[in-house]
Amino acid sequence: MHLQKTGERSRPRRRTPVLAAALVAVTALTLSACGGGDTSGDAAGVSVAASPDKAATVLDRPFEKPNLVLKDTKGRAYDLRERTKGRPTLIYFGYTHCPDVCPLTMSNIALAYKELPKADRDRLQVVFVTTDPERDTSAELAKWLPGAGDPSFIGLTGDFPTIQAGARQIGIGIDPPKKEKDGSVVSMHGAQVIAFSPRTDQGYVVYDDDTTAEEYEKDLPKIIKGENP
Repeated sequence: MHLQKTGERSRPRRRTPVLAAALVAVTALTLSACGGGDTSGDAAGVSVAASPDKAATVLDRPFEKPNLVLKDTKGRAYDLRERTKGRPTLIYFGYTHCPDVCPLTMSNIALAYKELPKADRDRLQVVFVTTDPERDTSAELAKWLPGAGDPSFIGLTGDFPTIQAGARQIGIGIDPPKKEKDGSVVSMHGAQVIAFSPRTDQGYVVYDDDTTAEEYEKDLPKIIKGENP
C-alpha cells in the first residue's frame, strides 16, 4: 500500500489496474491509497470483467456486504447490513485528514449525486467509513462530511480492528495510522469505492480512486437499479 502523510502534497495518479491471475479461479484487486499510485494489498479473491474504456469494474464474483456495526455521526449504533438492506449503496474507506484522494473521491460522488432525480437520491446510500477512528470521531465526521461530500452521506466510526476486518471482507486493505517523529500521521488504506446492488445486497462493481464525477454521474442511475454500468 502507499503511504499518506497528513499535509503531504498529491502525487500524480493513474488508474489502478485489476490484476488477472492466470490458471487460477480467483484474482486479487490491486489496492491504491491516498497520495496516488497503486500496490497489491490483502484483497479478497474475486474474478472480474473489466473494460478499459469504462470506469467501473464489474465483478463476476461479488462481495458480501460487510458485517459491520459502527457508530454514525450522532454516536448511534449503525448496522450496515440492516440499514442499507435492499438499497443501492456505495461504500468507501478513508479518513478526514487526507489531503487529496479521500475528499476528492467524496466530492466527485457528491457532484454526481446532486445531478440525480430526487427519488434516486432518496434511494442511494453513500457510506464513508473512517480508517482513522482515533481522530475521526462521530462529531468530526459530522463536521467533515457535508463539506467534503453531502449532508445526506453516512459517516461511520468505531474501533479499528472492527473497521479493518469489515474492510477486508470487501477486499480493502487498511493499516493502523502511525504517528511519526515530526508529528505527521501516516495512513495506509485501499481507496476503491464498492457499489452494492439493491437486488442482491452484494458488492458487484468497483471504482478506482481516479473515477471522475462525470463517470459516476453516468453510472449511478444504473447502480441504483442494480444494473451493470
